[in-house]
Amino acid sequence: MKLINTTLFALTLSLLFSCGDSKNQKSPTFSIAFNGDKQTYTTNDVLRGSLKKVRENEIDSVVYHLNEKRIGKGNGVDFSFRLTDEQLGSKFVKATIYKGSNSEVALKEIVLLAAAKPIVYTYKITNSYPHDIDAYTQGLEFHGDTLYESTGQYGKSSLRKTDYKTGKVLQQVDLEKNFFGEGLTILNNKVYQLTWKEKVGFIYNLQTLEKTGNFVFGKSIEGWGLCNDGKVIYKSDGTEKIWTLNPDNLTEESYIEIYTNTSRIKSVNELEWVDGKIYANVYQQNAIAIINPKNGAVEGVIDLSDLQSKVKQHPTLDVLNGIAYHGEKDKLFVTGKNWDTLFEIEILKKQ
Repeated sequence: MKLINTTLFALTLSLLFSCGDSKNQKSPTFSIAFNGDKQTYTTNDVLRGSLKKVRENEIDSVVYHLNEKRIGKGNGVDFSFRLTDEQLGSKFVKATIYKGSNSEVALKEIVLLAAAKPIVYTYKITNSYPHDIDAYTQGLEFHGDTLYESTGQYGKSSLRKTDYKTGKVLQQVDLEKNFFGEGLTILNNKVYQLTWKEKVGFIYNLQTLEKTGNFVFGKSIEGWGLCNDGKVIYKSDGTEKIWTLNPDNLTEESYIEIYTNTSRIKSVNELEWVDGKIYANVYQQNAIAIINPKNGAVEGVIDLSDLQSKVKQHPTLDVLNGIAYHGEKDKLFVTGKNWDTLFEIEILKKQ
């Protein structure tokens, strides 16, 4: 697991010390030490430690933050904080010591992991349906019985309405050749579609597929996948981050980082909201991660490792990508890039 390097750490430190009243800010004379010198924790752990190179009579108060979130206050050198409700990922613990009108800041990094090992699931195919073999599937979502699909590749990207049972494309809007289509989601009678590197998304009328607007994204790296919980839109960008978007203006408001109990999950791709969880394809992996949207923990993994072997093998066949939920418990519709089949599968706990 890669932690932030010392150069970046030092730069962050120096920026913190350069802010505010220069007469009160100075290089810290103290440091943060965690019990056992731990660097990784889980949400079941208590973060315990102490402030070094400082005596209690040199402290009026200490305020502690985990990144920007205030997690506690004290007036001594020892500290203890529960991590139960924290989001996962690489974070800085910041201690700010106050003495009279002076203050000093010290930072130390931790990585917060999921508390439990993911449950592993397998699958059973319950139905198979035709799928356009030329569709480079990027996004997949049901609205009623109509399956909406976003396809990619420059010069071939599109937004489609399809009859999932026959594979027939009922309506199609082609993107301009300089746009690479990515994920989609449907909310409030609008279809939202991402593009890959162009930093723009498109908004369509759900019934007519008439384009009604655009939106831009500047904080996340790229456009990969979209889903929504009925109120908030979630967006992946090809890293370990899933962003939350304001549904009114599509601005990126915050993000979670996706971790198991041992490691970070990179290349999070197509997303689907299923019964309070985010189901996510992981690019180049024949599996679906089941993610807690509150903290980023991977709570389950659906192993689909042999599903690609069940479609027509051809030169442009590509990876598993595309998850659609039709409201039936433990059932999903899945396909892949240039697959000739859409599978309806039942999710089963692996024995």
